[in-house]
Amino acid sequence: MTVDVRAVIRRPILTEKSMRGSEGGKYTFEVAEDANKISIKGAVEQLFSVTVTKVNTVRIPGRMKRRGAHHYQARGYKKAIVTLAPGQKIDLETLT
Repeated sequence: MTVDVRAVIRRPILTEKSMRGSEGGKYTFEVAEDANKISIKGAVEQLFSVTVTKVNTVRIPGRMKRRGAHHYQARGYKKAIVTLAPGQKIDLETLT
């Protein structure tokens, strides 16, 4: 069974906190809502040619927003923190 890696991994999350994790071999990605840890691991290994040792996932709920007198809930997302084997790294600056 082939998995479209671009359907699993949407984009890297490049915040100050996630960039501090990349020094220790941890990288953060926004992933599809229905992606599980096994498909995330396979997609990262196939896309970046690295060895993944651990995958942690968390669902981020949408925030309440308002436009004028109307309130609505913004879309949430799912993110994955991927830990690589020691000595490996991903260059997120060159991703397009």
